[in-house]
Amino acid sequence: MGGETIREYDRRVAELDSPTDLMHNRGLIDDPEAFARERDAASWLYLCGEEFASMDGGMSYADVERAVPVSAKVVSDPPTPLDLDLARRQIDALDELPRPTLVTCRTGPRSSALIYLYAGLRAGASADEVLARAEVDDAPFARSDDLRAWVTDALEQLS
Repeated sequence: MGGETIREYDRRVAELDSPTDLMHNRGLIDDPEAFARERDAASWLYLCGEEFASMDGGMSYADVERAVPVSAKVVSDPPTPLDLDLARRQIDALDELPRPTLVTCRTGPRSSALIYLYAGLRAGASADEVLARAEVDDAPFARSDDLRAWVTDALEQLS
């Protein structure tokens, strides 16, 4: 926080908007077409590999392609490492997609981490501000030390 007061910091966190044109999931998606329609999505960034389609409650990239006019896939589920290369590929994909955009992983933590990372980069926010906003919003990644560290590192390296 440097030389600023707690009140100034709290004000800056409050001014950091929750992402609105990027939406993540908070669990498995039962009906991809309904999920996209209910959110009026113009596009979808899918973060899962094909093996997710064969899992109970999973879905495929083909399901995503049927649900929206524009989509992209950047495989980001385990065992894909959370690193700067992954962050750059995800950000590049988001930059190309029309809004509003769905960003989904299996159950929401990785997709929410990406959305808050992206919003923080665009707003010029610090990692502390982004993490505080995510906690206020109860973003799924905020409960994961690994994802918090990834967002922090990416914000510091890519700012």
